[in-house]
Amino acid sequence: MEHAEFNKDLLKFLNASPTPWHAVATMKQQLDAAGFEALDEKEDWSLEPGHGYYVVRNGSSIVAFRTGVQDATASGIRMVGAHTDSPCLKVKPNPELRRKGFFQLGVEVYGGVLMNPWFDRDLSLAGRVTFLDGSNRVNDTLIDFHKPIAFIPSLAIHLDREANTGRTVNPQTDLPPVLMQVAEGDTTSFDDLIKLQAARQSGAKVHKVLGYELGFYDAQEAGFVGLRDEFIASARLDNLLSCYIGLQALLNTSGDEAALLVCNDHEEVGSVSSEGAQGPFLISVLDRWCGAGKAKAIARSMMISADNAHGVHPNYMDKHDENHGPILNQGPVIKVNHNQRYATNSRSAAVYRHISDELGLPHQTFVVRSDMACGSTIGPLTAASLGVTTLDIGVPQFGMHSIRELIGTEDGFTLYRVLAEFMQREKVF
Repeated sequence: MEHAEFNKDLLKFLNASPTPWHAVATMKQQLDAAGFEALDEKEDWSLEPGHGYYVVRNGSSIVAFRTGVQDATASGIRMVGAHTDSPCLKVKPNPELRRKGFFQLGVEVYGGVLMNPWFDRDLSLAGRVTFLDGSNRVNDTLIDFHKPIAFIPSLAIHLDREANTGRTVNPQTDLPPVLMQVAEGDTTSFDDLIKLQAARQSGAKVHKVLGYELGFYDAQEAGFVGLRDEFIASARLDNLLSCYIGLQALLNTSGDEAALLVCNDHEEVGSVSSEGAQGPFLISVLDRWCGAGKAKAIARSMMISADNAHGVHPNYMDKHDENHGPILNQGPVIKVNHNQRYATNSRSAAVYRHISDELGLPHQTFVVRSDMACGSTIGPLTAASLGVTTLDIGVPQFGMHSIRELIGTEDGFTLYRVLAEFMQREKVF
């Protein structure tokens, strides 16, 4: 895959993936096109050497892998991990608000949202709807309105003279989006709107909406930014970028070595779920793949946890350690924290640096300031549950957890090239 093609397809992936369910559906399409076989956790598996497989849990997490030409117990598994979820505003179960003729929806803040950028943006809505069909069966469908349907207007500065100096956001009262105006006595319900959208997009008869998991998202599509197009601006770069990079690496390896990609949901809220990194999903897949030899396979394996890093902001340079300020477009960032908020150790970092140096590609290192708290990733969770040597790495970005984020056009492709080589390397250790 060439650089220009990589970034062009990245934009398509980001635009097609407004929710974790859509992201997984998009990845499934690419895996199917590449000849990977879908596995069902409810059925027996019969895995063959040299083949590709994938399994989905909850529609929002996926594990895809190549078995390699020799037993994974002897060769180890080259693993890459990422997460499918991003901070957003999710619709509450009973969301309807009618005030002064405006139809609004109550929202719950999902993850560590940077709330101020959500004001005055064109918003759309997408997610999963569970419904009763015409045959009295429970079904799921994905919906996406694909156009701006909502807006969270700011309060004018004339009515809030402290807006630029002391503004805070109350998520309960300040964030309900406006969807439309309704006349007095109008009985239109949110369930009616969702029922109609679900029927249109599924082609099924929707008898009754039984539940939904829906989130608002920025309707502005991903695109290139900068006088020289050296940046990409988009929603959900954290962490759909890493999902895309890991998927392309897996699809473009030789297939000779055992390799795996796991993309978990719920990282932004702690990963404690059946499909999250603290759940049993990956362990279950490895148990069924490796059987009694799993422990030996893990001892020969390595996990690269890919999750974006904080690039040094030119307006806030003092927020970084003076020797560890990653620059956009100067390489992926090896993330180090000796308190184990990142799982990187000298061995795992050495593997990445060695491959990167062999390919003549740049890399950087990040350590949080000693007087600031450090975030975390699925890396330490996976390392602790599997006992696998793990590296935390990521593409540097601006605006993490904002409704719109920014990366350099070079770094994603650089990380892809190293991960593709890692996934087909004959021996990791």
